[in-house]
Amino acid sequence: MSKVQYGISPLTWTNDDMPELGGDIPLETCLSEMAEAGFTGTELGTKYPRDPEVLVPLLKSHGLVLASGWFSGNLMTNTAEQEIAAMQTHITLLKAAGCKAMVYGEVSNSVHGDIAIPVSKRVILNAEQWAEYGRKITIVADHLLNEHGIKLSFHHHVGTICETEADIDTLMEVTGPSVFLTLDTGHITYGGGNPVNIINRWGDRIGHMHFKDLRLEVMEASRAADKSFLNAVLDGVFTVPGTGDVNYDDVFTALKARDYEGWLLVEAEQDPAKANPLQFAKTAYKNISGYAEKFAL
Repeated sequence: MSKVQYGISPLTWTNDDMPELGGDIPLETCLSEMAEAGFTGTELGTKYPRDPEVLVPLLKSHGLVLASGWFSGNLMTNTAEQEIAAMQTHITLLKAAGCKAMVYGEVSNSVHGDIAIPVSKRVILNAEQWAEYGRKITIVADHLLNEHGIKLSFHHHVGTICETEADIDTLMEVTGPSVFLTLDTGHITYGGGNPVNIINRWGDRIGHMHFKDLRLEVMEASRAADKSFLNAVLDGVFTVPGTGDVNYDDVFTALKARDYEGWLLVEAEQDPAKANPLQFAKTAYKNISGYAEKFAL
């Protein structure tokens, strides 16, 4: 039996940060095309119902399950207790759907959702701030794991406090073992890092994986022009695995060495008007399953 499962984010069809991208595509189309492309899992998107009694049967009717769901964290402003209270509804949904990990991203001081702010203006924490953040997020992660059996899997993200390899190292160092990582191959590359280094260093704390590819030429032009994250997305900085510049042979070699188990979750923020969702989803499935088979994951 395979240790990995294949999922895809609805971002290929409708963008959460820019709802105008694919805003007219019905949820039904999104779910049926995911299944048609071969995927068995998905993550939450803006169009998904949040009532587990509605969502779980809806996904099941398309042969899909919920792999995880993003939670917008505000721990830079909230206490750990406030954050735990704020995520209870989300926890209920994830548990009902049988999810093993929560994709957690810090957004309280992020610039990634504002098209007017370049990513170079992101907030950078000092050692004292990191220590305090690490203390708080460990409390939240302990609660998630001990009370609900869910791994808090922190999503490093361009334009946030955790963007670079060094940021990820710091986060892992200032947190307890209950804090896991959602490793995103596209975001770490955009942040100037290499996903292989993170797998080698922190593989035992990877709770979830996002596979997006990146066009280096677009990223470098975006950095040079001091663009916002959303403008880079519009320029086509991201694409599906195997169609950009991330070396997935190296990534899967590292995952195999770590005996990775879990979701291979494709996530490619693109403009569906320029990148046909079904076509790209089929390409993504063919490529990601091909890598997994090649490296016997």
